[in-house]
Amino acid sequence: MAETAKSGQNILELRNVSKFFPGVQALDKVHFELRPGEIHAIMGENGAGKSTFIKTITGVYRPDSGDFIIDGKPVEIKNPLDAQALGIAVIYQHVACFPDITVAENIFMGHEKTTSPFRRIDWKTMNRDAQALLNRLDANFDSRAEMGTLSVAQQQIVEIAKALSANARIVIMDEPTAPLSNRECEDLYRITESLKAKGVSIIFISHRFEDMYRLADRVTVFRDGKYINTWDKAGVNDHVLVLAMVGREIVQFFPRRDTVPGGEIFRAEGLSRTGFFRDVSFSVRRGEVLALTGLVGAGRTEVCEAVYGITEYDAGKLTLLGKTLPQGGPSQAIAAGIGYLPEDRLKQGLVPRWEIAKNITLPALKKFMRYGMVNRKKENAEAGLLAGRLGVKAVSVHDRVSMLSGGNQQKVIVAKLLTSDMKLIILDEPTKGVDVGAKIAIYEIMNELVNSGYGIIMVSSEMPEVLGMSDRIVVMRDGRVTGIFETKDATQEKILKAAMTDR
Repeated sequence: MAETAKSGQNILELRNVSKFFPGVQALDKVHFELRPGEIHAIMGENGAGKSTFIKTITGVYRPDSGDFIIDGKPVEIKNPLDAQALGIAVIYQHVACFPDITVAENIFMGHEKTTSPFRRIDWKTMNRDAQALLNRLDANFDSRAEMGTLSVAQQQIVEIAKALSANARIVIMDEPTAPLSNRECEDLYRITESLKAKGVSIIFISHRFEDMYRLADRVTVFRDGKYINTWDKAGVNDHVLVLAMVGREIVQFFPRRDTVPGGEIFRAEGLSRTGFFRDVSFSVRRGEVLALTGLVGAGRTEVCEAVYGITEYDAGKLTLLGKTLPQGGPSQAIAAGIGYLPEDRLKQGLVPRWEIAKNITLPALKKFMRYGMVNRKKENAEAGLLAGRLGVKAVSVHDRVSMLSGGNQQKVIVAKLLTSDMKLIILDEPTKGVDVGAKIAIYEIMNELVNSGYGIIMVSSEMPEVLGMSDRIVVMRDGRVTGIFETKDATQEKILKAAMTDR
């Protein structure tokens, strides 16, 4: 392991680091400094270079030029093992784990505790040491638990314990709060601050301003692969950060919409599913954004999945354009004119290994069929048109979706919805995990859709988004509707009261 940084010396420096991929300058002479025992936030739009930055530090990518300095000495990080030996660990938003083995095995994977001279695994010692690491993090689960039984928040704690087991001095956290509830975020904040108190240096990458203000000592912004600036937390505000990330003034965060909703196009009446939601009723008008909100576990996503046919409901009735919708799967919902953008875009919304064009046209392949064969020229042309309309950043529609940033993946799913003749579009947490520029782009797309006569159901946990984008608001608690408001009459206090009390 590298020597400890001297007093006043940076533990890590990047000087003029560049990385080029075919057609893309991912990093352009970036520099960065991390102090011992510091939480340093990195912010920027999707595609700003944050992911490439992480992968160069951890040895996944080798930079084309530039220098890495650790504890004041130049180092070369050729691969992830080099990074681990230097005390660098990373915790990703989507935890990479082995779900069918124990927590202890995941923590010590690659550096298992063994007995001499036969190098058999010392299960007793490994379980004990793993539990000691979990106890340091105030974990409420056992080291012998199966990894796949844990929540996302608990799996992140295991990843932090894994970093501690390897004596990591630099921990990179990549969007760790994106999949977490508010309570789970507070637990992660507490753990992060305890690591800092023990002298661990943390690079915290997030799109959430509240993460940065709550945790960071300093914040650095990247844009288009370039270093923009670094500020002490006390010397920065939302306006400065947004301007630095986007590169232009944002006059209207929630774009104005002048259209007035028309007649009813969709209605749910008495929708119930045992154990998930009960007697849920609401309607959506043409040209309207109906927000569905409430605390985590309120049943919002489960209702939307039932409307789209992912799950069955036990009782109730769905009506679209005056016609009763029979129960069926997603293909029947698409045929009827209902589109769905799921909260978990990678697992439910995209085929990551496929190219952009194939993902966009997948729901409407019949449009591009001729004599039993897909007309690739027509398919690529329409995919390119939609990708361009939504501002998807890629070299071409032949790029794999897995290579795109989160915000651009979100845009691909929206483009996918537009290939079919939709009447109602369900957007479940449409801006979750995307940067401020991508959020505004998605809001503008939503306005275009309602201006064109679509009805939108928007599931959201963000109060400013709910109040800024909707026409009406449906509040849920414990699987029941506890309030319906015209947005012009709603306040955060009214919504929160409805979300926390029974009807």
